[in-house]
Amino acid sequence: MNWSEAILSMIGGVGLLLYGMSLLKDNLQKVAGKKLREILLWVTRNKLMGVALGASITLLFQSSTATMVLLVGLTSAGIITLIETLPVILGADIGSTVTAQLIALKATELSLPIICVSAFAFVFSKTARIKRFSLIFLGFGLLFLGLKLMADTMYPLKNDPSVSALLLKVSSYPALDILIAAVFTFLIASSAATIGIIMLLAMQNLITLEAALYMILGANIGTAFTAILSSLGSSKEAQRVALAHLLFKVTGVLLFLPFISRIGNIMQLITQSRGFQVANIHTFFNIMIAILFLPFTRQFAKLLEFIIPNKNNAGVGMVPKYLDETLLSSPEIAIGMATKEAVRISDFVSDMIKPIYTLFESYNQDHADALREKEEQVDLLSRATNKYLTQLLRQQLVKGDLNRTMSLVNIVREYEFIGDIVERNILSKAENLNIRNLEFSSSGREEIRTLHGKVVEHLQIVNTAVATNSNTLVDKAKLSYEDIVDLEFRLRMSHIARMRKGTPKTENTSFIHMDLINSYLRISEHLNQIILHINQDSTSTWHKEANFLTYKQGLRFR
Repeated sequence: MNWSEAILSMIGGVGLLLYGMSLLKDNLQKVAGKKLREILLWVTRNKLMGVALGASITLLFQSSTATMVLLVGLTSAGIITLIETLPVILGADIGSTVTAQLIALKATELSLPIICVSAFAFVFSKTARIKRFSLIFLGFGLLFLGLKLMADTMYPLKNDPSVSALLLKVSSYPALDILIAAVFTFLIASSAATIGIIMLLAMQNLITLEAALYMILGANIGTAFTAILSSLGSSKEAQRVALAHLLFKVTGVLLFLPFISRIGNIMQLITQSRGFQVANIHTFFNIMIAILFLPFTRQFAKLLEFIIPNKNNAGVGMVPKYLDETLLSSPEIAIGMATKEAVRISDFVSDMIKPIYTLFESYNQDHADALREKEEQVDLLSRATNKYLTQLLRQQLVKGDLNRTMSLVNIVREYEFIGDIVERNILSKAENLNIRNLEFSSSGREEIRTLHGKVVEHLQIVNTAVATNSNTLVDKAKLSYEDIVDLEFRLRMSHIARMRKGTPKTENTSFIHMDLINSYLRISEHLNQIILHINQDSTSTWHKEANFLTYKQGLRFR
């Protein structure tokens, strides 16, 4: 076999291995993903059960990365805590070692029979469930076929003096072994593939056992960097989960490095098979990490929170734009400036509500995190405005100014309530649907879209009424609220009618659907409260005076 054929065979083998793993993972998620998520919610309360579950999920998905993605989603949604996640991460690393054991058992020789049986099952099966199970076994078969192709390619190379000399020279530098394995694992985003190649090199005697052990350590570090990269730009909890994985691996490697030779000697006493020696060290490494860290998950979680703290400066630069304490002695103008700040808050609330429906059609974690930041900005501005109005209430106010100030206190409070509903209720429902792999029925989705549109329309009317103090818009907002109350009732009746028909999608999403309708109704109720607090004195001039002062200060009124 010449070099070009060897390179092409190796590339093809890696491709088959990666595609097989992808096919296996994707179809297992479709078959068992929802059930595994449900199990994860109650099993993670116990550390040992968490480790066992993490190992089981990774064993099924043949990908610790898939388990990490699942954990990131659950922690970001606040369904499980970081402390509950750590044992599952440790278990996932143990589960990732099973593939190495299968390679050592030479399960690769079964690749063609597995592919043959699963392909026939896929072609002749009539149900989607059987087809998915067929694809799962087909993934296993392709995975092993890729490894077999690489093994067959490597076998002649062990007799090539130049290859042997190169690999032996590289293997004499432990740091280089670790680095090469870590970078390769990071590039192909699969520690299983890297470890499979390392095992094949060791089984063909192309590298020494000690070099293989160093490469195993490097592969373990490389897989953690993949998780770090995927967490960039995500929530703080997601970043902590990824960092936990990296710290587990790096700390474990640092603890193992001084004992590599001794561990290698012990493995040689246990078995003469080079494949099992490498597979066993990989398993031993991850089991020892779990034993070392499991008793200290609480302390480790605190360390992660220290390294990646919560945003105490959320909304930096998000300071009140119109509140000027020097104007408190001029209540008429101060009220106008506070109104402008309330309008600014209403704009942020609008920016939260308008796009949130898209999360139910196509969930995006970055989009969800951005909405959370908007809610933090609403809270910051609401607190600052409430403090300003409280100071204003301590002034000597005439009855009209007192009433308008109290109205603004209530209006700002209602906007803050709306922000809380969006963040705690609607956003959490979107995350819940995504985590559980659910979707609304076509009718249910259309109903939610219609209700969302009505609430956005109601919000725009109310926001404009707050900004303009318009009696006409106040009356229009009241009619809009009545329409939403009527629509909410009709949508509930429609949903109940679908429930009676027993539509699967309707049954699976019923609780979320009804809660979502209720959340939109609550938003409209708070908007209606804002309307009731708006001062309807059309002779008031405080809006005009505030606008004039804003113009002088060079500020733009949105």
